[in-house]
Amino acid sequence: MFLEALTYDCHGVTCKGHLAAPAEAKKAKKPGIVIAHAWRGQDDLTRRTAKELAEIGYVALAADIYGDGQTATTDEQATQLMMPLFIDRTLLRERINAAVDALKKHPLVDATNVAAIGFCFGGLTVIELLRSGADVRGVVSFHGVLGNAMGDNVAKTAPLAKKMHGALLMLHGNDDPLVSATDFDAIRKEFTKANVDWQMNIYGHTVHAFTNPAVHDVKGGLAYNEKAAARSWIAMQNFLNEIFK
Repeated sequence: MFLEALTYDCHGVTCKGHLAAPAEAKKAKKPGIVIAHAWRGQDDLTRRTAKELAEIGYVALAADIYGDGQTATTDEQATQLMMPLFIDRTLLRERINAAVDALKKHPLVDATNVAAIGFCFGGLTVIELLRSGADVRGVVSFHGVLGNAMGDNVAKTAPLAKKMHGALLMLHGNDDPLVSATDFDAIRKEFTKANVDWQMNIYGHTVHAFTNPAVHDVKGGLAYNEKAAARSWIAMQNFLNEIFK
């Protein structure tokens, strides 16, 4: 496996990504996948996901959506980092598109075959990537934040691209308290109207953050679910196999 610290720029903000690639990519370019992190920033779990993707044949970039390698150790810090990007969807699109552009330029990547996956806040991030009209094969949202309001904070949404490229897979827990029935209904209608090839897997008895083994806030509606995590990873692989044909 090939590992590399990959620094890239987004309108003057230095972003510190981490790239993982299979050894065989040095002989023949491989499809690329950008990973958008959850609300605490790029962490060991995000970088481990990049390695896991490299193990199954992809060149994966753990992106730095906050810039300058910023991460949070508390929920309060995470909110401070996330909220400006949650509200300013144009800025959020710029940050994720910068990561995609950096990955496409990498010599180990087949730039015609690029996708993105994201977790929690990162799920929203890759959906905004799709909405921006970026030239990607598809995006996968794991327990993503699907709505445009969080408490008293309401997003300044950006216009949908006239044409959206790629397919969409959303993987969610049925009991996720951060995604309302209204959010589910609205996003299904949005992508149906936009003629996007979308699908949604909903896992029963599953709450938010179900892919993260370190999360055990059952009362708060955030908890790891081993079965749902395994099922969602398989669903992602099937989706990638399909879009990269």
